[in-house]
Amino acid sequence: MANVVGIVNYGIAGNLHSIKKAVEKAGGKTIIINKSDDFNKVDRLVIPGVGSFKSAMSELNEVNFTNQIINFDKPVLGICLGMQVLSDFGFEYGKTKGLGLIDAEVKLIKCKDKIPHVGFGKIDVLKESKLLSGLENQEFYFMHSYEIINFHDVVSTTTYSNHTFVSSIQKDNFFGVQFHPEKSRSAGINLFKNFIEL
Repeated sequence: MANVVGIVNYGIAGNLHSIKKAVEKAGGKTIIINKSDDFNKVDRLVIPGVGSFKSAMSELNEVNFTNQIINFDKPVLGICLGMQVLSDFGFEYGKTKGLGLIDAEVKLIKCKDKIPHVGFGKIDVLKESKLLSGLENQEFYFMHSYEIINFHDVVSTTTYSNHTFVSSIQKDNFFGVQFHPEKSRSAGINLFKNFIEL
């Protein structure tokens, strides 16, 4: 079975089934990853995430998925909190060590408007990425109170209330999006199509 997308189930995922449906709508085959052996059955990974950085890392460590993700050498896509945990540290409920796959920290959004930032926002693509091919200036659905602070691996930014934040990153085989493609209508389906074709 080629091109199987593994969706990492680590208790805090929340948006697991909507991601599964969206990936399948984009033409992918999916497996929910519930145990370490499942990582060997897939060609790419999606790390979902809804909730806090601290809880997410606690869950990933508890089910022994951290090393599996760090050593996965095929395409990996982190969604929202799933992107944030790729960072070195998160500062939600204290300082928590992340997966350390990108040189970044996750901090509370500081802007004059309402937090969490919820709703559709346009992405401004700063450098070429196969993941965002054909999706330049598209709108995606956001729901977050924290942002990733990174200066090296930024693929796109988004502006909310005069505050510009990182909305997608890429380093080696690791990709991350701050928005929820599974809630972003046709733009999100097309992003999953790009991910399947990487």
